[in-house]
Amino acid sequence: MRTVLCYGDSNTWGYDPATRTRYPPHVRWTGVLADQLGEEFRVVEEGLNGRTTRWDDPIEPHRNGMTYLRPCVESHRPLDLVIVMLGTNDLKRRFDLSASDIAQSAAVVAETAQRFALRADGRNARALLVAPPAVATLTEYDQMFEGAREKSRRFSHYFRLAAGWQNVLYFDAGSVIVSSEKDGIHFDSDEHCKLGEALADEVRRLVE
Repeated sequence: MRTVLCYGDSNTWGYDPATRTRYPPHVRWTGVLADQLGEEFRVVEEGLNGRTTRWDDPIEPHRNGMTYLRPCVESHRPLDLVIVMLGTNDLKRRFDLSASDIAQSAAVVAETAQRFALRADGRNARALLVAPPAVATLTEYDQMFEGAREKSRRFSHYFRLAAGWQNVLYFDAGSVIVSSEKDGIHFDSDEHCKLGEALADEVRRLVE
């Protein structure tokens, strides 16, 4: 059996922008991914609301993605692939980061996962860095994410560059899905389905 670890934020956790609760497991992109891959794969879901790439949040503590990464990866060994989709929370105004800074930080998370994730035969697993889709029209998050929409439109370009610099795999979520117009940040259920299906194709291609 092959194991895929999905490491992300609220969109990996499965936040529903309509109800502000959590989508059922089969609706979340990780659940769709597991269903598409079938019994030969195990998909581990590690999503946390508010998780950043590598920054300590002064308002929401314990959200630093680097702090938990190594114990998370080691606890789920053996692994064949780690999917990292982070960066949206780094867009918060209080961090004052550029799109390039965010992309490089996310790529370092992916590269770190790649170094510590081991397959059953002792070889290093690969990491797939996923660029989040651009932010849509912001509603209640307009001040928290001030300036985020324009920065996020540059994610595809800078995440691709950063993935190359860190020698990790790359996928642009914005090529298949869009963020919800309900809050501008999270994914509607049909977008979760599209992302899960698209990533299933990527995983089949990448995992030997």
